[in-house]
Amino acid sequence: MLTLESSPLLAGWERSPGLVALHLEADGSAVRLYRREGERTVSERSAFAPFLLVTDPTALMGARGLVSLQELAGSGQLRFMARFASWPDALAARDRCRPMGEGQPTTDTPVYFSSDPAHQFLLLSGRTSFRDLAFSDLRRLALDIEVITTEGFEFPNAARDGDRIVAVALADSTGFRHVVRGDHLDEPALLAECSRLIRERDPDVIEGHNIFRFDLEYLQARARRYGVELAWGRDGSLLQGRPARLQVAERSVTFRRYEIAGRHVVDTWMLAQLHDVGARALPSFGLKDIARHLGVVATNRTYVDGGAVTREFSEAPERLMAYALDDAVETLAVGRILSAPYFAQAQVVPFDYQATTLRGAAAKIDALLLRESLRQGRAVPLPQAGTPVGGGYTAVFMRGVARPVLHVDVTSLYPSVMLTRRIAPASDEAGVFLALLAELHEFRVRAKRLAREGTLGVAAIDAEPRVHLAAVQQSFKILINAFYGYLAFGNGHWNDYGAANRVTDEGRMVVTAIIEELRRLGALPLEADTDGVYFVPPPGHTEGDDETLVATVAGALPHGIQLELDGRYVAMLSYKMKTYGLLDGRGRVSLKGSAFRSRGMEPFQRLMIAEIVGLFLQERAVDVKAVVDRWSADFIAHRVPVRLFARTETLHETLEAYRERLGEGRRPPSAAYELALQSDSVWQPGDQLSYYVTGRSATVSVSDHVRLASLWDPERPDENVDYYYAKVQEIWGRFRDLVARPGLHPATEEEPQLSLFE
Repeated sequence: MLTLESSPLLAGWERSPGLVALHLEADGSAVRLYRREGERTVSERSAFAPFLLVTDPTALMGARGLVSLQELAGSGQLRFMARFASWPDALAARDRCRPMGEGQPTTDTPVYFSSDPAHQFLLLSGRTSFRDLAFSDLRRLALDIEVITTEGFEFPNAARDGDRIVAVALADSTGFRHVVRGDHLDEPALLAECSRLIRERDPDVIEGHNIFRFDLEYLQARARRYGVELAWGRDGSLLQGRPARLQVAERSVTFRRYEIAGRHVVDTWMLAQLHDVGARALPSFGLKDIARHLGVVATNRTYVDGGAVTREFSEAPERLMAYALDDAVETLAVGRILSAPYFAQAQVVPFDYQATTLRGAAAKIDALLLRESLRQGRAVPLPQAGTPVGGGYTAVFMRGVARPVLHVDVTSLYPSVMLTRRIAPASDEAGVFLALLAELHEFRVRAKRLAREGTLGVAAIDAEPRVHLAAVQQSFKILINAFYGYLAFGNGHWNDYGAANRVTDEGRMVVTAIIEELRRLGALPLEADTDGVYFVPPPGHTEGDDETLVATVAGALPHGIQLELDGRYVAMLSYKMKTYGLLDGRGRVSLKGSAFRSRGMEPFQRLMIAEIVGLFLQERAVDVKAVVDRWSADFIAHRVPVRLFARTETLHETLEAYRERLGEGRRPPSAAYELALQSDSVWQPGDQLSYYVTGRSATVSVSDHVRLASLWDPERPDENVDYYYAKVQEIWGRFRDLVARPGLHPATEEEPQLSLFE
């Protein structure tokens, strides 16, 4: 099996095996390490002297617990490394370097201090998690809860007296399956039994789908209500949570980050969000949809509608318990696929496993650079301030349906440019940046080759090593592709905006060369996006000529730049930049671009667009108008179920705060809040409302014409037909010209943009 042991730069220099978790001891002067020895998990105490880096050591004069002060080599501004006797001492020293309040002595000394003690320990010790372990050695336990909701509300809220937990389903990687049942135990006893089982099963990882934003918050709130202690830590300590934020592409997800001493918490809902940033293939972030997409649906799966849990608990509790257990089993299966790359990353980066799933790739690169700099005794630069970096080359050349279509892309375009052109941060005096990138690239290529050979039966690689190899190459791909982004990372100590601009300049030249060579060969480029091009092959081209064509194009590129065939498609609908549909050889349609797949649309809009795009790709554009007419007629006749046109929103502030901000003109009216204000029920932050639009005009003020989806009556439907009919016609307006002008035509700036949010 491919290992990292030969590379201290990547995997650290301290080779003690089997580390599965660690946490700070209560006195702050040591960490508790948990190691796997065969089937046993053993623990040991390791001394810990936390550190901070400063530019001016005089700021630490007289600091409590200061045990050493070392001047580091090089020109980095953070030239002094201070070590302290305990974590509280280090925190106090950090605070000495911060500006104080008005009327108090002030200092403003630039300082680096990581508030994560596990990260600090791994940085200083050169250790990494899971050395010599396989992903299957990890003891994983999935948890799912089911709750009932007070009558009059659609969604649960742990603060309501009438809501309660009625099932806690547990499934672990050893085959253990169990449901703690709320029809057999009252809620306090259910919570206590759940805690007992977690301690008994002793997992390294607790997984859940949306476990941070729902399950753990709900469990903790109900436990506090009854005074039940959720003592889930390996040292007997309590479950602890704090506010946190995760950046997923352009979106920011707020949640409570929970910590369990000696264990990790992994949220498969968040892993799905991160996975979809690159893949853009998940139909939704719901557990059932993801399980179907990944092919891991539980055997003989039981389904219960989310709004029917209260009724099922009363009328069919066995069915509800089976449903809860299937949720836990599917979470475990989804977690095995989505979390394996992070297991591989945790064998490299100086973060613990849980932090590895929650930290961005740029922060991981910074940590790798920092670990090696500290090992060499080198000073650390302060992050640069910079201006926005120019983007990659993107363009749409043709609009309409093309067939057949090939997609080529440059293997790790920006990393290849950096390696071939030797582009690195000016502040990296030791050359660590490019050395790291080169080693990651080499390991990724080797892992990808071995995984492919194992899959094809070329090499004698059994299933578990193949999983490991696939995870290694996928996780390394993520890190490798983030090296460019790191150059423009505002918090990166070795960032360099000038170098980032040089990379994008070179990258645009490479993509332009691909396009020019394709045209010279008689191909028709359709769209270019940063590192790849979709195109129609030259006349007379056959599938057997694909590799020869790619090799010819690659021959026109600079030395060290590798081009590969990324996909062949029966047809492509090119709509606008980064918005297109693809039909593969197995008849599967995939949609790309938020304008086609945005989860901000009503469900019927996504269904309608998917059907229309599919018709274009299947050479049935003449049937598109019939789809529009059918949806129009269904709305006019009230045949569309409310679940397809309702919106769901979460209340993030109190109704009083909403009224105040609205009155002061600091926010616009909100349909969800206006609906909550009109309701007789007591609504609180965290509650969700599903609503639809009423009235008789397409131009109604939505915030003044909304009704709870649960009140919609199919016998007396009152949805605003004109409003929804107009949304159907709007979609038709965006596709009408493609029906009238079949085939391909040059794209222009005046081409219509698919906007569905007016």
